[in-house]
Amino acid sequence: MFLFQLPEVVLYHIMSYLEYKSLSRLSQVCKTIYHFANRDAVWRKIAKELINTGITRQGADVYPHIPLKDRVKVSQNWCHGICRKEVMLKWRINLLPWIQLDGDVLYLSQAADIGAYHLRPDTGKLQRSPMALFSGHLEDVCRFAVTDTHLVSGGSDGKILVHHRRNGFSMEYSGHNQEVNCLDCRGGLIVSGSRDRTARIWTLSSNCPRDTIPMNDRVWSVAISPTQSSFVTGTACCANFSPLRIWDVERCELLCCLGSEFRRGAGVLDIVYESPVQLLTCGYDTYIRSWDLRLSPRKCVMEWEEPHDSALYCIQTDGNHMIASGSSYYGVIRTWDKRQTRCLEHEGKPREFFQNSEECFRKQCLDSGKVSKPK
Repeated sequence: MFLFQLPEVVLYHIMSYLEYKSLSRLSQVCKTIYHFANRDAVWRKIAKELINTGITRQGADVYPHIPLKDRVKVSQNWCHGICRKEVMLKWRINLLPWIQLDGDVLYLSQAADIGAYHLRPDTGKLQRSPMALFSGHLEDVCRFAVTDTHLVSGGSDGKILVHHRRNGFSMEYSGHNQEVNCLDCRGGLIVSGSRDRTARIWTLSSNCPRDTIPMNDRVWSVAISPTQSSFVTGTACCANFSPLRIWDVERCELLCCLGSEFRRGAGVLDIVYESPVQLLTCGYDTYIRSWDLRLSPRKCVMEWEEPHDSALYCIQTDGNHMIASGSSYYGVIRTWDKRQTRCLEHEGKPREFFQNSEECFRKQCLDSGKVSKPK
């Protein structure tokens, strides 16, 4: 009996024992096996074990329109330092943008405006002119968040602007006395943090803050839990308490503090939730830390140190094994495999691979961003 005459269930089981190189060689045997071996079901187990293939830890597929075999190939190229650098978009070098990819639209802040650039499906390149421009701030945009219906931005002028993505309607929220360093938006809830040492809770239906929480320290980062029942704040760590604190959304009460050994000045600059009980943080002390809220909050479950002892301004994850970080070391973007202690570019990889610009960060993350250095 020929191999391709076996039942599909048996073929799937046989191929599940192959790693990606053997599977690629097998697909070259004949056309029948080639077409069978190119199915996503054959590559799914392999893809889940690699970085940034679009398969999350829960098994969801973020990019179902891209063949898994192609994504595995790209993942392996990244791990071996093989990449193609392209200039996707140019802007003034003295403007450090925050960027976020939503489907085939890239949102990029430049000074007081946020432009929306369409990604062409045929060439994979961005249109030079923005298809939409969101403005209204009197000074630079510090941070913004994109939801299904709105774009919410915070600026150095202390204002928060809520733009409707479809009809262009915008609403101004005035509640902070100094620049809004950070904000997050989920399910109609907005949480903002400012240099004025307060964190404020808003709703999309009202331009007045629902609650104000005195923080006694500058707030650099905030993140709302996926359950929307709590949120995390990251402060400058200049006061005598942990810079990472979790708050109840409804009662505005402190639930717990994360960590107990932060050095003074080790401010937390970015926070990303991986699940309702798992989150990643980074900041001035050069470490990426992973926290599990089901365990003791006094100690992180794992940490990774930036090789050049540089502040880490932003992080992103593929929801599975990969972390991407942006540092102050010449704008270097690094990729990390959580199962390793060192970054992927540290061990003999080409220098050009990880000295990429912010545009390449967009390629390496599912949703990516670059934050301006806090003042």
